[in-house]
Amino acid sequence: MGSFSIWHWLVVLLIVVLIFGTKKLKNMGQDLGGAVKGFKDGMKDGSASSEPLPPAQVTANAPKSDPNTVDVEAKNKS
Repeated sequence: MGSFSIWHWLVVLLIVVLIFGTKKLKNMGQDLGGAVKGFKDGMKDGSASSEPLPPAQVTANAPKSDPNTVDVEAKNKS
């Protein structure tokens, strides 16, 4: 009862083909394959050119662009 036999899967496949049609299923398969290929290429490019960025530096003499910005000084606990 927990698993389906091959006949159940064939009936489900037949119903899906009847509902969507073979042309639409072919287009969906091509779109999905293109998306997976683009994702893999993006992951490959991202990992090859990924270099750690230097941390941003905050300076006290920076011009204030927003009047609502509050300037504070961080102190270490000793």
